[in-house]
Amino acid sequence: MRALTFEPGKKGTLKVEEIPDPERKNGDLLVQGVALGICGTDRELESADYGWAPPGKSRMVIGHESLGRVLEVPDGSAYSVGDLVVGVVRRPDPVPCGACAHGEFDMCRNGRYTERGIKEIDGYASERWVVEAGYAVKLDPSLESVGMLVEPTSVVAKAWDHIERIGARAWFEPRTVLVTGAGPIGLLAALLGVQRGLEVHVLDRVAEGRKPALVADLGATYHAASNLDDFHDDPPDIIVECTGVGELVLASMTTTAAAGVVCLAGLASQGRTHRVDGGLINRDIVLENDAVFGSVNANLRHFRAAADALAKADLGWLERLITRRVPLERAEDAFAHGDDDVKVVIDLTV
Repeated sequence: MRALTFEPGKKGTLKVEEIPDPERKNGDLLVQGVALGICGTDRELESADYGWAPPGKSRMVIGHESLGRVLEVPDGSAYSVGDLVVGVVRRPDPVPCGACAHGEFDMCRNGRYTERGIKEIDGYASERWVVEAGYAVKLDPSLESVGMLVEPTSVVAKAWDHIERIGARAWFEPRTVLVTGAGPIGLLAALLGVQRGLEVHVLDRVAEGRKPALVADLGATYHAASNLDDFHDDPPDIIVECTGVGELVLASMTTTAAAGVVCLAGLASQGRTHRVDGGLINRDIVLENDAVFGSVNANLRHFRAAADALAKADLGWLERLITRRVPLERAEDAFAHGDDDVKVVIDLTV
């Protein structure tokens, strides 16, 4: 079968090649690959920023934003042939640490977790793949064209889960949320904010085109800006920071209403320095009882919440998030990020 593979740690090794068909073990589902989403993590892997091949191998199958259709199921399975599924990315560490032992493997304490397509396990960028039934999530059939969005949605489902847990430390009835960044994660974070009945604002540098239209059609307010000056007089209750831009990360910490919650969901580049007033940030967070936390990846609960959220969303809006579909034979083209791209998808069936 065909698969998109690369050699972790070596740039320029991404290629489509023939590899052996996967072997289904007891409890596994055999899945026909339908599509695969590409994100910044995949581009960083291709650029050799990080990545770990399976033990004893030099190459691995890339891909963690999966979508497939079940071909074979184990006896007594809750799944049926033809079911639309996605595979969870992370697996708990073998010790396991306390978090992994309690099913919270997204919060692994010792770093010995593994991840499909990223760390020590082949990913989902192949014509067929296997997944343990316990790490698969069944989708509503209506999501066939957009199901690969479940993984990025799981990331923001976790972010919202933790926002609400932190808010529950005291009376919590938020009115407004600001999402910085209108990429896939930002737009999906905004979607989940709208689904919660909040007044949603989205900030991005782009002044026109696809992103402002997507935000408007979501029923949210778009702000074309590179700073948070517009929010000083009426600060939001919640900020979900999805850019990783240092200036916005720092500004977010001092731009919420009292007892505000800031979720840092973007990753900043290392090596850049910023002149900051540490005392101002400290006083603002402490005197207003604010909370700032980081969030990344997701566990099985968040994948299920993501699937539910997408099933409730407007399908046409979700389909507009996918700006390019690339056939597997030209998969490398998906790693070139266009100016108007939101989400690029590899079609594993052609």
